[in-house]
Formats: sequence, structure tokens, C-alpha cells
Amino acid sequence: MESQVRGGTRWKRFAVVMVPSVAATAVIGVALAQGALAASFSVSGQSFKVTAETLNGTGFSQYGAIDSGYTLTGEKTAHPVAVSAFSKATIHKMCQSVVTPGIPGIGSVTLRLTAGESSDAKKQVEADNLYIDVEDLGADATFHDINIGVAGKDLKGPGIKSGEIANKQANPYGFAQEATKAELTDVKQTAWATTAGTFKLNGLHMALSTGTKAECY
Repeated sequence: MESQVRGGTRWKRFAVVMVPSVAATAVIGVALAQGALAASFSVSGQSFKVTAETLNGTGFSQYGAIDSGYTLTGEKTAHPVAVSAFSKATIHKMCQSVVTPGIPGIGSVTLRLTAGESSDAKKQVEADNLYIDVEDLGADATFHDINIGVAGKDLKGPGIKSGEIANKQANPYGFAQEATKAELTDVKQTAWATTAGTFKLNGLHMALSTGTKAECY
């Protein structure tokens, strides 16, 4: 595969980062060595699952970094992540779930959130300057005008200026990629953090249930 692709390209069922595994390992290794951080806050000891029927975004960029945070027992820890950034994104049929285990007398409890169920584009989930710190990702994806192997400091994505990647301390000279537009379908991902300038959840519904059967996948 060439390091740079012009026009549209489709990668089916990619996982964790949408780059060759050797390159992904290299950038995460550099970030670990430099104590890089992704999220601008300490992440909790619980990752969460997110699904979407479709996610259409513009101004896409992606780079490797590290989320620092805690375990559920309070120890400090760190998680290698692929930060996926969108200037603007529209999400249809979004589901987010997180499981809290070990509750005395109850066991596990699942918090499930859904939004954007309507087929009307004006009533779907909308986000500006969206960042998702992803640990694992599966989807069918099409990218337009994609550049693979960009130095992080040269990304054109949201919040990037003077080599600083959206206040996330990723290596400015590390491996990254970008595209003018990204179209993802049948999205399933595990993430440690999500941040956005605005996050409009049309048709929001949130519910708690015992056990893990209510997880998004």
C-alpha cells in the first residue's frame, strides 16, 4: 500500500488504528517514551463502548498518544490510544455504554445512553471539534483525499496550531494521517475519553440496568 493515497479509499473492518500495525506501534512507542498524554483530563478506570450506524465527519485527523488516568482501585495507569479527530461530525443511531462492576449486593450495573435514532439528518447527533481516544475500533470506512504518514505538527485538523495537537501532548513529529472527509458505517469501538466543542444529542435517552446485557455490543 502506498504511503499516500489521493481520492477515495476503503478499508474494511480496520481495528484500533487505521494504519499499518508496525507504524502504529512505532508512534505509540514514541509517545510512551515521552510520557505523552491524549485526553486533557485524567481518565477513569472504566473504558466505554460506543456504536453507531453511521458516522460522517469532515476535517478528519488521527494520531497515536497516551491517556493517563486511574484504575478503579486508585492506582495511576496509562492507556495507548488512537486519537480520532473531526472538525464536524454527524452520527446516526449512537449508543454508549459503560459497566460498573463489583457493586455490593448488586454485581455489575450498565449505564446505557442512546441518541440520534431518527432518520432525519437534522435530528441526529451533531458534534464540533470532536476527539475520540480509541482503544479498539471496527467499521466499514471510506476516506476522501487521505494523506498517510503526515507529521503530527502538520495536521490540518481541529484545534491544531504551531505544532500543538489540540492541547494533547502527542509527539509533534510522530506518525499521523488526515482526510478531508470520513464516512464510517457499522461502527463499534472501545474508548477511554471523548471531548468536543459542542455535542448535540438529539433524542437522548439514558437508563441503568443490572448485569451486562444492555451493553451496546
